[in-house]
Amino acid sequence: MDQLNATTFTPDRERGQHLKFEDRCSIKIFKKLGHSLRSIAAELDCSPSTIMYELRRGTGERNGSRGRFPEYSAKRGQVNYEINRSRCRKPHKLDVHSPFIEWVVKQVKEKKWSLDVCVGWARRHKKFPKEQILCAKTLYNELWAGNLPLTPFDLPEALSRRQKSSRYRQNKRILGKSIDERPQEAMLRTVCGHWEIDTVVGHRSGRESVVLTLVEKKTDYYLAIKIPGKDADSVMTAMEVLREEYGETEFSEVFKTITSDNGSEFERLAELEDYGVGVFFAHPYSSWERPQNERHNRLFRRYIPKGKSIDDYSAEQILQFADEMNALPRRTLGYATPEELFDVFLDQVYSVNKVQVA
Repeated sequence: MDQLNATTFTPDRERGQHLKFEDRCSIKIFKKLGHSLRSIAAELDCSPSTIMYELRRGTGERNGSRGRFPEYSAKRGQVNYEINRSRCRKPHKLDVHSPFIEWVVKQVKEKKWSLDVCVGWARRHKKFPKEQILCAKTLYNELWAGNLPLTPFDLPEALSRRQKSSRYRQNKRILGKSIDERPQEAMLRTVCGHWEIDTVVGHRSGRESVVLTLVEKKTDYYLAIKIPGKDADSVMTAMEVLREEYGETEFSEVFKTITSDNGSEFERLAELEDYGVGVFFAHPYSSWERPQNERHNRLFRRYIPKGKSIDDYSAEQILQFADEMNALPRRTLGYATPEELFDVFLDQVYSVNKVQVA
């Protein structure tokens, strides 16, 4: 009678893989036939030492000086193999009292660094001996296992990672040039001077202050400015302040392009094109097209949680929060800080203009 749901085919073991029970049965047969270790190894495509260790593993000890010598047993070899495999694991190398772990805990709690940033910065600056620095994956595994003196709530980004949808709807007006017209260098982050802009609100009901945020795409430099309300006039007033701060001549070089959503507070943003700034608008309902600004705004929520009124914070406090974010090393920047890289960019802009004026 045919057996439709059964098979006698056993796939061949690839070289380098552990022996299977079928291989152990073959070893027993070849051994009884008087084959040598090398001939058995050649048949099973493995090392002769593998056969030798397997014969030792599957052969019982002889009791006394009489009687036959014990023979190799495939079943005994399989049982001993499974016992050994159950004990096989990497040693647990976390010491919560080591200087590195204590430093990591301090950086996370006081400076709100991620575990990856701690590892990358410590390696870059050679703060600890190489053998003492654990990798970020190990630290996150220890975090989820509860072996670190930290909780996942100390690292909110680890709880909020999720995939973004790549689809967008078309049922909303676009206030200016589409993001499709934006220079390719802005998306590739190869040149400084390309920004993303957004607002961070506190209470959604009523008219109150909000925070205008901008992120430079190559350096991750973050600007946070408290403005009176979520309206176009407040946004343009803040942009005029930035124009005065960076200089009327240099403004279009520091801000080559700005990418925004289609919120009503940005309906006058295209006026900046009169100063030589390229202004582009993302597709409606497509926040994933401005990923850096969205990500930085989530980091900013460490300082001002959702639902907390912006009016409870002064403009100086808002600037201080942005300064702390800009002093945070980033893996994408080779564990340099946005502040370091943006200062280099500004030095280049002003030095070039100074030479041209001279």
